[in-house]
Amino acid sequence: MKKIISILTAAVLVAMVSTGCIKEIDPQSGTITAEQAAVAPGSFDNFVSTITSSTCGTPQYSGTGYPMDYGYPNFYLMRDLMGQDVVYLHAYNWYLPWYGNFNYLGPTYAYCQFPWTYYYGWIKNCNTVISMAAPYLEDESFRQGAGIAYAMRAMYYMDIARMFAQSSYAYDKEAETVPIIDENTIVGDSYANARATNEVMWDFILSDLDLAEEYLADYVRSDVYTPDVTVVYGLKARAYLTMEDWANAQTYAKKAQSGYTPLTESEFLSREDGFNTPTDAWIYGCTFSSTDDCILENDGDSSWGSWMIIEVGPTGCGYAANYGCPIGIDRHLYESIPDTDYRKKTFIDFSIDEMSEEAGLEALAEYGDQPEYFYVTADAAYIGVGGLEVKFRPLGGEHENQYTAWTVAVPMMRVEEMMLIEAEAAGMQNLSEGLSLLTTFGQRRDPSYNASAYAHNEAYGNSSTSAFQNEVWWQRRVELWGEGFATFDIKRLNKGIIRSYPNTDHPEEYRWNYGDYDTNGDGMIYPGWMDLCIVQTETNYNSACTNNPTAVPPTSDSAEATSFN
Repeated sequence: MKKIISILTAAVLVAMVSTGCIKEIDPQSGTITAEQAAVAPGSFDNFVSTITSSTCGTPQYSGTGYPMDYGYPNFYLMRDLMGQDVVYLHAYNWYLPWYGNFNYLGPTYAYCQFPWTYYYGWIKNCNTVISMAAPYLEDESFRQGAGIAYAMRAMYYMDIARMFAQSSYAYDKEAETVPIIDENTIVGDSYANARATNEVMWDFILSDLDLAEEYLADYVRSDVYTPDVTVVYGLKARAYLTMEDWANAQTYAKKAQSGYTPLTESEFLSREDGFNTPTDAWIYGCTFSSTDDCILENDGDSSWGSWMIIEVGPTGCGYAANYGCPIGIDRHLYESIPDTDYRKKTFIDFSIDEMSEEAGLEALAEYGDQPEYFYVTADAAYIGVGGLEVKFRPLGGEHENQYTAWTVAVPMMRVEEMMLIEAEAAGMQNLSEGLSLLTTFGQRRDPSYNASAYAHNEAYGNSSTSAFQNEVWWQRRVELWGEGFATFDIKRLNKGIIRSYPNTDHPEEYRWNYGDYDTNGDGMIYPGWMDLCIVQTETNYNSACTNNPTAVPPTSDSAEATSFN
């Protein structure tokens, strides 16, 4: 395994920068204290800048050894591919362990290390800033820097709590998540640092968000790549949604929407700026730049654009565009989207595969400026063009120079997510109010939409969720496709998955249906592979840390489903 580390390393680093744990040494010796670093001109601001700029663009795991080593959006694909809505249209791919070869996510494999290295590295950076700011919180700049760190630490713990917990908060508050390392953790504690329960973890997350809300109350950011108080509101909305505290989820989702406007049809479908450039709908995001290691090295192939942007010509590079590894939409989900819903246009119609190449090129012109490039992608993957996604576009419509095409921004929080959280939370308290909000939202994308029709009431193995909640879930699946929410929603709603059905576009050997049964005797029916394993080095050295079972992939495809209930 490459780069074997544990969160003990993070604890060591925290101890080194904590004022109470660092040895006082004369600066002339070349070593400074955390306090001296904090007050050096511009130093603290640089530390704060690091926690925001490291979100994406610079490899954190292996240099350039892994094409998935490009930052936060990498985990969108890892999580989304575990379900059914995001499809590997060709079976071989670097992301295959998350789509189907789950045994490679076991604790002794390098892939298991990815989230551990990234998330605890990010958390360590946040802890450093919080420690540095602690003596100076009367100073506005230190308070705001600490607020940014608290917000981001909460976001990171929120992610890994959901990725590693064997049960969602609403089903089992005592289910274990991950060990907590904060700015006060000392090295000795890390050798017996048990996984926090859901209840303890989410209390910790909310405590961080309370401080972030207080410290960022008057902070005015310069761009969407740094969290402000509206991001904190959005994170609280996510937390309360997970906890099924519907009143607070509704309140904070509503507060997070202030000052933002949902995407228009032209923005959603833009061939130049679609989901690559911040709009008034983006609450929070990250961005790749032309100077990022992920763009400059390895032909830019270790980047989000390489995996998600298919409109780069055959003289260029890219796993999606030219190496036979495009990502697509689940055919059933695609066919469930009415033709009157313009979001359907972000995926190529399966019917084009039945056309001649000449007719197909004419039809493909409705999807992009270089329709022939879609055939190049399909040929490289030995598949048709049906289901290919064109949601994430090359920057400025650039089709030839990947170094420009892939320097895109990626959304991390949009106002539409908040609108859907508000609708779900409202409807779980007052159904008519929730249906009204959901209908209003849906009609922004499809004027004929009516939530009360429950046209998408599919249970995926869990009929305990209401028709209303299933309808909200369908809207989330379509609206937020590819943005990293699939696994979180499946676990939160305790859903199975269905990949095997007539005319499925999931590759053979990965057509699995899971649901309507309890695999662990704990009432949970979502696939067990969505509970990530903790890397073995952590459990070897942290005597109090338990682990999740290594998932075992099915040995054969499932029989074709005739129902999604």
